[in-house]
Amino acid sequence: MQIFSKTKIPYRYVIALAIILISQSINSFGQSFLKVKDKLIVNEQGEKVILRGMGLGGWMLQEGYMFRLSNLGQQYKIREGIQDLVGAEKAAQFYDKWLKNHTRKIDIDSMASWGFNSIRLPIHFDLYTLPVDQEPVVGQNTWIEKGFAMTDSLLSWCKANKMYLILDLHAAPGGQGNDLPISDRHPDKPSLWQSEANKQKTIALWRKLAERYVDEPGIGGYDIINEPNWGFEKSEDFRGTEETKNEPLRKLMMDITTAIRQVDKKHIIIIEGNGFGNNYRGVLPAWDDNMVLSFHKYGNFNTTSAIQSFLDLREKYNIPLWLGESGENSNTWFTEAIGLVEKNDIGWAWWQEKKMGINNPLEIKITPAYQKLLDYWSKKGPKPSEAEAWATLNELLENLKLENNSFHKDVTDAMFRQVSSAEAKPFKKHLISKNYLLNAVDFDLGRQRVAYFDKDSASYQYTPGVKTTGNRGRAYRNDGVDIKEGKEGFYVFSMEDEEWLQYTIDVKKSGKYSFKFLVSSEIVAGRLAIYADGDIRSTEVNIPITGNEEKWQTVEVKGIRLHSGINQLRIVTEKGGCNLKTIQISK
Repeated sequence: MQIFSKTKIPYRYVIALAIILISQSINSFGQSFLKVKDKLIVNEQGEKVILRGMGLGGWMLQEGYMFRLSNLGQQYKIREGIQDLVGAEKAAQFYDKWLKNHTRKIDIDSMASWGFNSIRLPIHFDLYTLPVDQEPVVGQNTWIEKGFAMTDSLLSWCKANKMYLILDLHAAPGGQGNDLPISDRHPDKPSLWQSEANKQKTIALWRKLAERYVDEPGIGGYDIINEPNWGFEKSEDFRGTEETKNEPLRKLMMDITTAIRQVDKKHIIIIEGNGFGNNYRGVLPAWDDNMVLSFHKYGNFNTTSAIQSFLDLREKYNIPLWLGESGENSNTWFTEAIGLVEKNDIGWAWWQEKKMGINNPLEIKITPAYQKLLDYWSKKGPKPSEAEAWATLNELLENLKLENNSFHKDVTDAMFRQVSSAEAKPFKKHLISKNYLLNAVDFDLGRQRVAYFDKDSASYQYTPGVKTTGNRGRAYRNDGVDIKEGKEGFYVFSMEDEEWLQYTIDVKKSGKYSFKFLVSSEIVAGRLAIYADGDIRSTEVNIPITGNEEKWQTVEVKGIRLHSGINQLRIVTEKGGCNLKTIQISK
């Protein structure tokens, strides 16, 4: 009996079958939709998902402080400042290239390799639709493909790395608060809360986004209004922190939810309270069974009591929590905050991937030419010529690219490894043979009291009565150690009594070594001590008064015994007020 037919199957059917099998294979090993299960965010298999995300601040929406432009503030003012220098046509070219260069696939690939599993996209509505006062037909919505295409590209990069993309309406039509830069709000125009047209456009935008991404499991959720800050009951409640009812906020979020659910019943909807996301009085209970409560956390203590009010809301209303925005602090604070929320089954999204500053993974360079623009915009310098300004702006566009940024590995190490590990690791490989110059700023990677000790290691500026700041020089690294950039490089300054730095060094041969410290002290004679593997080696490193912080002098100590292999060298400040640039170690 013939079991198999010899009938030839048409080639097109073979191809179709192959496509189906490949598609099924990809789906079975790819992402699944996120959803809510009681107090947790889970995947379709019911497994708990802790979102570890990064916000793309500065891409679609510039805030002045990110680029040393706090005096300009809102994006529209920054654009006006650029137009003043180079004209409207070149300003438009600048912004087109800004959007191409700021965030690319290499950024998303890099964040995945550092440990992030999600991205939060701060959306500016005007990349997707016209402002209400520019609509050719009142009450209608003109859709702009640019924003949607950018989102499609970002989603494809995220999916390639099995990362979730969370859409965040950061700048709503009209602007959602009194903090103008975060939503690019023009104070002379009706806000989101003062204009029914702005509200309807916001609702329509979310429906449009939900229509487009309804079948995309790579979309982790819809963060529908970022950081409302508005006094509905009392206009003088500038931040919205005293609001007791929040009725307009609840109604608008419910209307947005209704519009989304008309076309998309799959994705999580994320809500934020008034008062920059944290005032939920009158907002709850939830009105949807696939909803997550977001809160934002900056600059307070990382104790359970600091988030207890949100834990209480989770218990009372059976709703998952997400720390939707945090950061802008030192590495010590990062490790503490992430450890706190993950211990409580709460995911997070940090702010932000890159800007001008050290407290993010990537730092955009400030060049001398760009400083001239800053000086002009802050009325401290002359206006550059159009040609000079255009050259500087193009230099900035190149410096936006990841490969031209400074990567702060200390930041990502603090956000991931240090959360679960108290081990110190070398910041750089220090191989000691006959002669080695050790830069003081290259102390180990690790937690406070493990890799270093500084009495002021983080900023708790929103905790009453506490004034701390972390790295006061705000240069090179984001740890608590105070570092400045001098005329001839970086150095540790303002070393206080009992503070210390640890260096893991690899010594080629056992023996006695000479240590030459390049030091300075403006008005106070200091003293350092040398420890190796926990044992004291010398307390005779006496720092003379040099009269100026950058007037360096060499102090030598001989006969420091080191064994072959790994040594943990610790430099302890026994008497503070001094500065340290390098340590030359010689056999």
